[in-house]
Amino acid sequence: MSAQGDCEFLVKRARELVPQDPYAAKAWLITARTLYPADFNIQYEMYSIERNAERTASAGRLLYDIFVNFPEQPVVWREIAVITAALRNDSQDKHAQFLKGVFETLPGPVQCKMLLKATEQCFNTLEKAEMLLLLLKRFPESVVQHGVSLGESLLEAETVENLDTPVNCFRKLFVCDVLPLILNNADMCLPVSLLYKYMHKAAEFYICYVTREPSADAQMQGSQEVGGLKSPGRGRSQRCVIDGLSEKASVVTEPWERLLEMVGVVGSLCDWQGEKASRSYSELLQRVSELCRYMSATDSEGFARCCAQIVTCCTLVLFHSAFHYVSAVQPSLFQGHVSLSSCPWVLLEDLSSVYTDVEVERKHTHKKRKLADGREKTMSSDDEDMLVKGRGRHIVVNKAEMPGWAETLEHFRTARESWDLLHSHQSLETEFLKICSTWKTEMWMWFRIFLTDMIIYQGQYRKALSSLALMSSLQLQQNQNQNSLSSSSSLEMQRAIIQQASCHYALGEYRVTHALTLTLSHTHTLTHTHTHTLSRSLESLSPLLLGNDLRLVPCSSKSILPFCLQLMLACFKLRAFTDNRDDLALGHVVVLLQYDWPQGENLFLKAVDKICQQGSFQYENFFNYVTNIDMLEEFAYLRTTEGGRVQLELLPNQGMLIKHHTVTRGITKGVKEDFRLAMERQVSRCGENLLTVLHRFCINEKIILVQSLP
Repeated sequence: MSAQGDCEFLVKRARELVPQDPYAAKAWLITARTLYPADFNIQYEMYSIERNAERTASAGRLLYDIFVNFPEQPVVWREIAVITAALRNDSQDKHAQFLKGVFETLPGPVQCKMLLKATEQCFNTLEKAEMLLLLLKRFPESVVQHGVSLGESLLEAETVENLDTPVNCFRKLFVCDVLPLILNNADMCLPVSLLYKYMHKAAEFYICYVTREPSADAQMQGSQEVGGLKSPGRGRSQRCVIDGLSEKASVVTEPWERLLEMVGVVGSLCDWQGEKASRSYSELLQRVSELCRYMSATDSEGFARCCAQIVTCCTLVLFHSAFHYVSAVQPSLFQGHVSLSSCPWVLLEDLSSVYTDVEVERKHTHKKRKLADGREKTMSSDDEDMLVKGRGRHIVVNKAEMPGWAETLEHFRTARESWDLLHSHQSLETEFLKICSTWKTEMWMWFRIFLTDMIIYQGQYRKALSSLALMSSLQLQQNQNQNSLSSSSSLEMQRAIIQQASCHYALGEYRVTHALTLTLSHTHTLTHTHTHTLSRSLESLSPLLLGNDLRLVPCSSKSILPFCLQLMLACFKLRAFTDNRDDLALGHVVVLLQYDWPQGENLFLKAVDKICQQGSFQYENFFNYVTNIDMLEEFAYLRTTEGGRVQLELLPNQGMLIKHHTVTRGITKGVKEDFRLAMERQVSRCGENLLTVLHRFCINEKIILVQSLP
C-alpha cells in the first residue's frame, strides 16, 4: 500500500472510531501524524475532531499547526473565514463563542497574520473593510500601516458605487469605526489638509444621518445578511437601516456628541487656537467669535489656519442649531408620522397692533354698549406669551403651546449668529460655500426652512419669497420621488402659503396677500373654541409691540385662521381709513372686526365715526355677515335722531330689498319698516357660530374681496 493510501486508511479508521471510542480515534491520528508529519488530511482530521467536541485549547493548537504548515490549503481558509465571521458578529451563539475562543488561543502574531491573510482572500469591498477593521481594533499598532489606506478605500468605494447619500455603509464604517482609530492613535501623523478632509466627511455623515427624512416605506426589508452585511444598493433609503448594514450596525448613538468630540480631537491635532477637549456647541461659537476679532492681524499662514478653524466650527454650530430649531418647528421632517405634537410651526408677521393702533374719542355714547372694565394688562413673566428679543426684533411665542420655546429660540439665535459670522469676511464665506456645494445643502429641505425663517427675521421679504418658491419646488420633487402626497406634505405646503401671504403683506402687496389668505381659508375647518385665548394674549402684548415683530405659531386652524382674518383686516384697514371714501372696504373691516370682539372695538368706533362724517354708508352684505349684537345696536342707533340720522343702505339683495330707492330725509315708511324687520331678524342670528359666518364670508365674497384691494 502507498503512503497516500496508508494516510487515507488511518484517517478513515479514526473517523469510524470517533462515535464509539474517541480516545482510540485520537490515538490512531497521533500515530498517523508521527508516521506522516507532512500530511494535511491527518492534521485537519485531528483539528475537526477537537472542533466538533468544542475543546477550545486543543482545537486552537491544531489550528495554529495547520495554518503554519499548510497556509495554501483552501479548506484552511474556509475554516478561517467561518472563525472571522464569528469575530465580526456580536452573536452570543454557543458555537460562535467557541470559535472566538479558538481564535483567542492563537499567539498574537499568528492572529495578526491570519487576519491579514483573510483580508486578502476577500473580494467584497465591505467584507474586506470589516476584516481589516477587525485587525486594527485588535492590533492598534497596525493602524499606522493600514488605517489611512482602509479609510481611503472606503471613500473610494463610495465614489465608485455612486451612492446618492452620505448615509451609506462605506461612510458609516469610515466615520464611526475607522476614523476614531486613526485620530486617537498617538503614532499617526496626518497632514492638516487630510484631517480637515476627514473631519468634513464625518460632519456630513453625522448631519445627514440625524436629518434623514422619513421614508415612504418604513417597513424593514428582507435580511439578506452575510456576516452582518448586505450588498449596498442605490436609491434605497430607510429610516432604520442603512443599506449594506444590519439593523444593529446601522444605529449611530449620540451623533452630535460624537461630532463634537471629534472636533476636539481634530482641533488638538491641527493646533487650533485655544482648543480644549470637551465643550458645547455654544462654547465653540464663542471661541471662534473671539478668534474672528484678531484674524485679520495675523500673517498669511496664521490667517489660513484661523480661517479653517472658524469655518469648520461655525459650520457645525450652524447646522447643529438650525437642526434643533427646525426639529421643533417642523418635526414631521424627521419623524415617520404626523400627530398633534408634530404640527408645524410658522414664523409670521405679528399683527397684534391691527386692533390697537387707533385711539377714538366718542362724540356720543351708546345706551347698551357692553364695555368690559379693566381689560388692559401689563406684561409679566407669568403671561401666556413671552417676548424674546433678538437684534431689534421680537419673536412672540405661546409658551404653553411650545414648552421648549426658550431653547428653540436660542437655537434660532445661535444659528443666525453662526450664519452672520460665516458671512462676515470674504474668505470665510468662500470656504463655507465650498462646503455647502460639496454637501449639496441646497437640496436639504430642513435647512431651507431655517434659511427662510432667518431671511424673514432679517426683513428681506423679497428674498424670502424666492426662498419659499425654492422650498415649494423641493417639496414637489420629494413628493414625486415618494409618489405620494402625505398629510405632513400638505401641512408643509400650507405653511409655505401662509408665510408667502405674510411676506407679501410686509411688502405692501395686498391683493396677492388676500388671494393667498383666501386660499388658506378654504383648506381649514373653523372652530369656535379659541377666540378668547387670542384676545388675552393680544391684550397683554399689544402695548409693547409696534408692528416690527414676529410671531411663531402652530400651523393649525386654531392659530392660522385668526392670523388670516387679522391679515385681511390689516389690508382693508389701510384702504378703509384713507381720505378717499371706500364703503366696500369699510364694510369688510366691520365684518372682520367681529372676530375676537371686543378686541377691535376701538377700530370699530373709528369706522362708525367715519360713517358719521360721511353722513351715509352703503354695504349691501351687512345683513349677510354682521351678527355681532353690539355692532347691530350701534348701526340701529345711527339711524335715530340722537345718532345723527345717518343714511344707511344695508339691505341685502333679496326679496325684502327695495331696489333703486334713494334715502333722503323724507325716507319712506316702507324702507324704515324693511330695515326694522331686517334688524330684528339679524338679532335672532346672534347665536350663530361666528367663525362659520366669517368662513362663509371668505368663500362667497372671494372675488369681491380680492378685487377691492390695490
